[in-house]
Amino acid sequence: MAEEAILGYLEKNEEVSDSGNFAAEFGINHDEIVNVVKSLNGYGLVVAQDIKKERWVLTDEGKLYAVAGSPERQLFLSIPPEGISLDELQKKVDPSVFKIGFAQAMKNRWVERGKLVTRKVQHVDDKVKELLLRIQAGEIVGQEDIDALKRRKLIVPQTWKGYSVRKGPSYAPKRKKAATDLTRENLQRGDWKDLELKEYNFNAKGLPPEGGHLHPLLKVKLPALNNLF
Repeated sequence: MAEEAILGYLEKNEEVSDSGNFAAEFGINHDEIVNVVKSLNGYGLVVAQDIKKERWVLTDEGKLYAVAGSPERQLFLSIPPEGISLDELQKKVDPSVFKIGFAQAMKNRWVERGKLVTRKVQHVDDKVKELLLRIQAGEIVGQEDIDALKRRKLIVPQTWKGYSVRKGPSYAPKRKKAATDLTRENLQRGDWKDLELKEYNFNAKGLPPEGGHLHPLLKVKLPALNNLF
């Protein structure tokens, strides 16, 4: 499917500018596209150029917050309107959520601590979760927000590799299966003129010759002689 899609597209278009976008547009797995491009490039049907892109991906912690929300908002929602003691709040939320969430909530001035931990505001937006979801969706996020998420180790850079593809010197809308041998039938039919032969690997080594086997008659010669003498 991937091969037909690429060769068919190049028949009417000059270039596949980005294999990633091409894969998404045609609903084909990008790894399959990459493997086909490498094969077609090797046979000269296409000419492929490497593409490398730096993108941000979520860490395991980032993925967790993209689903459950940031620790600071989780902690904020755990505080009742009348407030709660610090000890009770620690029991109410996961230790990792409390440790990170309390520090961030205080920094954001969402909560204050006296005899009780209380809300300073009535509503908060979970900007961290929103940013993580945008990055997960491949949207562009401002550098200041990227730096903030990096410091919290919620995202990491990843190099994406793909190809741009053009017609090669041997381009055809459909790949012909290369023949391994020229047969008598090819000569009789006359199709040998258009036959595409697979290149031979003249550096390949043959099987090692087997020698030193005893002839079957010699195997019975010695016992026969022993019986006679």
